[in-house]
Amino acid sequence: MALLNIKERNNLNIITAESYETLSKMASQFIIDEVNSKPNATIGMATGGTPLQMYQLLQEDYKQNGTSYCNVTTFNLDEYVGLAKDNPNSYYQYMKKHLFNHIDIEQNNVFIPNGESKDLVEECNLYERYLLEKGPIDIQILGLGSNGHIGFNEPGTPFSSKTHVVELTDSTRKANARYFDNLDQVPTHAITMGIDTIMRAKKILLLVSGKNKSNAYEQLLHGKISEQFPVSVLRNHPSVHIIADMSSLESVTIRV
Repeated sequence: MALLNIKERNNLNIITAESYETLSKMASQFIIDEVNSKPNATIGMATGGTPLQMYQLLQEDYKQNGTSYCNVTTFNLDEYVGLAKDNPNSYYQYMKKHLFNHIDIEQNNVFIPNGESKDLVEECNLYERYLLEKGPIDIQILGLGSNGHIGFNEPGTPFSSKTHVVELTDSTRKANARYFDNLDQVPTHAITMGIDTIMRAKKILLLVSGKNKSNAYEQLLHGKISEQFPVSVLRNHPSVHIIADMSSLESVTIRV
């Protein structure tokens, strides 16, 4: 059930869901509808906790309804530097575990940055070339970092940035430490799509869940557009769809 469906300012189409479960259902249906209408869609994938149930629902839909991904191409937002593909904390393994092993996507159509590359700059350039060749991305899925980061684009990242290597902030490493045995195991660097790269997508699907995202969500809706708050750039995008659950609204003022 959607509790609120409004169009905010600056092209942000906002749906507020009553729960994380409802958010996940709406998000999965958004992807399913895109794939059904365009079987060769290109989709930008995100990782972390927020999209987990969405991916589970995509698995269930594939089993029950046969939505096919055999002609779909995917690009992941980011990958840790230094983690092998078979490391359970790599985003390569995350995507296999939570989605790719359970649907009919072709491995040749899956693109994830290679965090083990001996030449990380060349890897970033190669990823950009793939994106230009296979793109544009039809839907880019995003989560919202508590400091406003999207992908691993931390505060201060230029809006003109392309795919690049980033040093992760302490706050981001601590937020991701729950997936590792301890903080020391969390990589210090990652490859991420740049902000300009993300903004080339035709549509953005931003998922916002949790009390810890509330201040960031309020700032996105009503703060200034600034490189010090990367997600604010989405207010310059022509087609942004936000699904936020009630837990993320603690600090949010909705102005219609």
